[in-house]
Amino acid sequence: MFVIGITGTLGAGKGTIVDYLIEKKGFAHFSVRQFLIEEIEKHGLPVNRDTMTTTANEIRKEHDPAYIIKVLYDQALQKGQNAIIESIRTPGEVEFLKNQGVFYLFAVDADPKVRYGRIVTRASETDHVDYETFLSNEKREMTTSDPNKQNLARCIEMADYRFNNNGSQTKLYTAIDNVLKDMETAAK
Repeated sequence: MFVIGITGTLGAGKGTIVDYLIEKKGFAHFSVRQFLIEEIEKHGLPVNRDTMTTTANEIRKEHDPAYIIKVLYDQALQKGQNAIIESIRTPGEVEFLKNQGVFYLFAVDADPKVRYGRIVTRASETDHVDYETFLSNEKREMTTSDPNKQNLARCIEMADYRFNNNGSQTKLYTAIDNVLKDMETAAK
């Protein structure tokens, strides 16, 4: 059983990779975003990037920096098949997963203007922002010394495989397939 975590910048293509692994490779999907949305809705708060960030940080502070990922990892183990956990945001989450066995971290990035265009098209509840807010949100999530807060830059550095997603989906899918072959070879 492979467990893959995915991290990356806003709008880089994490969801595209997840969808491909689910639809074409049969992976089970476990989502930090969905976990947070459920928590936010329990408290009657609006679902947006700020409440998602605040809620995640509060949960990590209350329990530990890897708490959400631990819950999702346990769900993945119970499912008992190849799984992808989306979206890894703190080094503590990466460290926890790397200590569990067969785990790989994927990181995806793309040019900021390309990514902003994608989030405008995607138009999820957290994507209704102007370009300056988009850049500001990303900057806030890129680095910190607080282990309970997002540190995407460090997570990306910790990745086993990195994908540059400025090109076509076909190019991205080919890169994923090549990595999966490498993982299967290494597992033998």
